Amino acid sequence: QGQLVQSGGGSVQAGGSLRLSCAASGFTYIRHYMGWFRQNPGKEREGVVGISTGGTATYYDGSVKDRFIISRDNAKNTLYLQMNDLKPEDSAMYYCAACLDAPFPCETLRRDLYSFWGQGTQVTVSS
Repeated sequence: QGQLVQSGGGSVQAGGSLRLSCAASGFTYIRHYMGWFRQNPGKEREGVVGISTGGTATYYDGSVKDRFIISRDNAKNTLYLQMNDLKPEDSAMYYCAACLDAPFPCETLRRDLYSFWGQGTQVTVSS
């Protein structure tokens, strides 16, 4: 059974940086498009960034573009999210997720296309 285990996150002041990691096991990681989602209480989980199977194509929501960097190490089956210049509005529970690439349009970051989810990591940014 596929599993994603997250690490990192925590609390930081505005302008600070955090790094999230997501270790995959139990499925063919290299065949899966990977994404990071975030959610606040009472709101829908939204896709923030995504990365193709080979790591050559990325997608960034406008709210995090030029501040967040997604990357993956296929040799280690691990996904990363480097978050820089954090803002209070970035505070949320962050989830990594995997979507089987082809034929699914994983780059749309539609939640229903993602089969495996991490346990979630809280990120809190204070002003």
